[in-house]
Amino acid sequence: MQTLIEHLQKFVPFTEEEWALIAGRVKKQTAKRRQTILKEGDVCKHYSFVLEGCFRMYGIDDKGYEHTIQFAAENEWIADIGSFYAKTPSKLYIEAIETSMFLQIEQQDLYALYTKIPKLSIAFKVIIENKYIELQNRVLQNFSSTAQQRYLSFLEQYPHLSNRLPNTQIASYLGITPEFLSKIRKDLSRNL
Repeated sequence: MQTLIEHLQKFVPFTEEEWALIAGRVKKQTAKRRQTILKEGDVCKHYSFVLEGCFRMYGIDDKGYEHTIQFAAENEWIADIGSFYAKTPSKLYIEAIETSMFLQIEQQDLYALYTKIPKLSIAFKVIIENKYIELQNRVLQNFSSTAQQRYLSFLEQYPHLSNRLPNTQIASYLGITPEFLSKIRKDLSRNL
């Protein structure tokens, strides 16, 4: 809980009583490498906060290609927000890239906490707005940047993940092939 406390305290301060209420609604979970915590067709019922490890959220197109939308490592949240709020079947998967430990909060518990601790909704609003800004920037980059520029931006955004992720998943996030990613890395290493 200490990691979650430190994370949420960045947005708004909470009292000891409020932390006790939050702790009573959060469940600690573990996932093995490659274990999915959300599958396409299931309704996303949790927000997940990563304590240790790393997850990715991805979809699969009609041709069977995976398209990574988001990575979440330590101190980051992950959820299919559309499925979570609309209670509709997800079109996405959330999979552990590494053995991971995380906290989960169910929708009904989160809403109950919003009622009891209104400033928690402010913290989540800021968290979601930050993710939305990140997504907007990424979409804009996909329209206007080269693959090399997108890779450099990935390294800037996820400096702690570049050595932890397989090339296939980074390439999937960038919208390129693993072979092209290898070429980009090779070209960049020559220019250093």
